[in-house]
Amino acid sequence: MNGETAILGIETSCDETAAAVLTGGDTVLSSVVSSQVDLHARYGGVVPEIASRAHTGLITPVIAQALVEAGRRGPDLSAIAATYGPGLVGSLLVGVSAAKALALTWGVPFIGVNHLEGHLYAGLLEEPDLEFPLIVLLVSGGHTMLVEMQGHGRYRLIGQTVDDAAGEAFDKVARYLDLGYPGGPIIDELATQGDPTSITFPRPMLNDGYDFSFSGLKTAVITYVRSNPDVSAEDVAASFQAAVVDVLLTKAQRAAEEVGATAICLAGGVAANSELRERTLDLALTTGFRAYVPSRSMCTDNAAMIAAAAHWRMQSDGPSKLDLGANPGLRLPFVNA
Repeated sequence: MNGETAILGIETSCDETAAAVLTGGDTVLSSVVSSQVDLHARYGGVVPEIASRAHTGLITPVIAQALVEAGRRGPDLSAIAATYGPGLVGSLLVGVSAAKALALTWGVPFIGVNHLEGHLYAGLLEEPDLEFPLIVLLVSGGHTMLVEMQGHGRYRLIGQTVDDAAGEAFDKVARYLDLGYPGGPIIDELATQGDPTSITFPRPMLNDGYDFSFSGLKTAVITYVRSNPDVSAEDVAASFQAAVVDVLLTKAQRAAEEVGATAICLAGGVAANSELRERTLDLALTTGFRAYVPSRSMCTDNAAMIAAAAHWRMQSDGPSKLDLGANPGLRLPFVNA
């Protein structure tokens, strides 16, 4: 594996069908993402059966577009990578099956990639000079965790949610307020018109270790709105969002100080949240820590991050076996597990 290598990455873990071509581990030649948000919006969340059927119809044209934009042919690739977990099993199977079929057809290696590991590498795509150790705050609809990235493939779990993930809490609050789906971007936009100090919501487990809990905060929001039906939705959104960000960044800063991290990096879909991004940069100014805030296209699910993780996995582990199956409950390989 060297600077001339080209890896086709495929991502179908949930409701985005994505393909990208990457060279040298950090040069993105193409990145194509087809979202299914409109298909699932009427149901207020992702419907697994609809997602897998949509992936089946989209996977071939998305891969074709990624190859055309990159100016590459299948047989010219060094490897084909696909997310094999965690995620929705039906969705994962579409991407894994496509990757294996193409790998066999073109005679190139297949690499199975952990979706969460992909999010860790999203930051290194845009900032390849980041130095280890890093504290990565990985926040999404399904996961909220603090990870010490000690080096390539070496991760230590510092803390994680004990109930709802941060993105899940955003969606549930938005659903209760009848704001629509997906909840995160809607609350983010609504919060810009509200006062984050108007309602004092709890900061669960703020000074209690490194784990997170957002279920109680979600319940506190619902209880408050029931007791105050005339409250401004903008103020509720701003106050709720401020509470979530307070907890996330307080723990991230404490973890960075403890491990002597060179930087605090955001990753995952919730990393697209405006307040989290702004306050992470503010934290860097006040503490001296370097902060990395990825572009919004690298926060949400994409295949470039999958190809980036595959580049390093190919170097350390070699190709995956073709009998590797989808693993919806896949976990990161932590050194402290």
